[in-house]
Amino acid sequence: QVQLVESGGGLVQAGDSLRLSCAASGRTPSMSTMGWFRQAPGKEREFVAWISWSGGATYYSDSVKGRFTILRDNAKNTVYLQMNSLKPEDTAVYYCAESGRLLLTTTPSDYRYWGQGTQVTVSS
Repeated sequence: QVQLVESGGGLVQAGDSLRLSCAASGRTPSMSTMGWFRQAPGKEREFVAWISWSGGATYYSDSVKGRFTILRDNAKNTVYLQMNSLKPEDTAVYYCAESGRLLLTTTPSDYRYWGQGTQVTVSS
């Protein structure tokens, strides 16, 4: 069973940066797409970014493109989300997810394993 644990969330001001981490443990298949999603109060969970198993391919939602960067270190079984130029509309619980396969996807239901989430709050 794969366990994912996010960290790095917090309260920041607009324009600040945060770096989220997601550490995987258990029977972790490294050849797996990893993704970040977020969910704001009263809204559905939405895709933020994914990264291929090699790290050679990444994809972002239009709302974060150019501001967020997804990275992975397979030797450490860790995925990161570097968030720059944060906006109040980025406020949400951020979730790390692992697809368990090579499929490159933005669909939450395609991801098999999920972390518990970390809160990011951006004040104006």
